[in-house]
Amino acid sequence: MIAIAFWHFAVLVPQRFYGGIIGAFVAALAGGLASGYLLPAPGLPTENPPGLMQAAWATPGAVAALLASYLYGSRHDRAHGIER
Repeated sequence: MIAIAFWHFAVLVPQRFYGGIIGAFVAALAGGLASGYLLPAPGLPTENPPGLMQAAWATPGAVAALLASYLYGSRHDRAHGIER
């Protein structure tokens, strides 16, 4: 859910994500899932229900994946002469 929340901010920046807004959604979700699973230790949290810290571990992955998608999309657009 944290990754999807960060994806909502994608509408506030110029549309340069690789794959458009759907590509940004996939990137945020994949990054959030990856960092949420790997940080702070690989595996699923044992607390039931998980706390706020377990939810916050998805933040670095979601932001990094959105940034990577944006930078790659910008470079891809420039290489193919696409102006937006």
